[in-house]
Amino acid sequence: MKNQALTQARQDKGQALPSSSLLSFGDCAYQAIQKHFKKSVKYKADVLSDRDPEPLHQMRVGMRRLRTALQVFEPAIATPIENRKISKIAKELGHVRDLDVLYIWFQAYLQQTSLTPAEALELQLLLQRLQTRRSTQFNQMQKLLKGKQYRVFVSTIKDWLQHPKYTSLAQLPIQTVLPDLLLPLITKLLLHPAWLVAVTTQAGGVVPQEISDLETLNQDFHQWESLLHDLRKQMKGVRYQTEFFRDFYNDAFRQQTQEFRLIQDQLGRLQDQMVLNQFLTDDLGTDWEQKIPSLSQFFQQERWQLWQLWQSHQRQYLDSGFRRELRSQLLNFNT
Repeated sequence: MKNQALTQARQDKGQALPSSSLLSFGDCAYQAIQKHFKKSVKYKADVLSDRDPEPLHQMRVGMRRLRTALQVFEPAIATPIENRKISKIAKELGHVRDLDVLYIWFQAYLQQTSLTPAEALELQLLLQRLQTRRSTQFNQMQKLLKGKQYRVFVSTIKDWLQHPKYTSLAQLPIQTVLPDLLLPLITKLLLHPAWLVAVTTQAGGVVPQEISDLETLNQDFHQWESLLHDLRKQMKGVRYQTEFFRDFYNDAFRQQTQEFRLIQDQLGRLQDQMVLNQFLTDDLGTDWEQKIPSLSQFFQQERWQLWQLWQSHQRQYLDSGFRRELRSQLLNFNT
């Protein structure tokens, strides 16, 4: 593993790594793990001070990307790092972050929307209950970040970064393995069943089915929620993994990674509706729509707009020409 030893020597001396055309699979693994580990831990003090919700968001993203990096580069690295431990920490961060998102969303809606006094009171009381739940969840997260499990996680990654161990595959040039890393990822994405939600056969092809009114969409939407949510999670993974390798590809590929993010965000807004609806049902009861009718109307209008956007992406990803082009992009990297 001569190349890996040289790489580590450069890093120890603060020297730059080779240009992207000379990087090995192991070099890329080291860079990704180091980058996202630093982001995972740099915000800890700000998170515990709890003055701003943004550091918690950034820390959670760092943990997620670190977990993804360990998955992507697993064939190249020999490490005792257990992804499930990272997942547990990320999950605790996520519990608090999810409550922050709910609070921020409802607070903004309360401030920006003309509500009846009764509706405003319902939301004000809801925000108070959210604060109470958030305080309880924050205490649990705080205990984790100050505890042994988190310290072991930090020391394990630091030890590996100081003395990295690789498999024999790590010495391969990154360009040699790039298609093998990304093609299975894209294939799995293209075969996701959510692309076939509400479609019809037309002229020998499959196209999205036209839904002409909101009432019809509302009647059928619950059948597709779980599939669309699962596609959003897979799209997020694809986005994270392809972003690791943007520098090895041309502008078309980099634009494609931006599209992955756009679709993830739009599906995320549909998922947000599911989460908000479930929260309101749990907190206010199944008749919450009668208690806050303006919010129910807002959800329906937004759902209609998001559905139109979803169908435009769906039409694209069902097109055989687009699918061929997407696959071919993965074979045309910069040298």
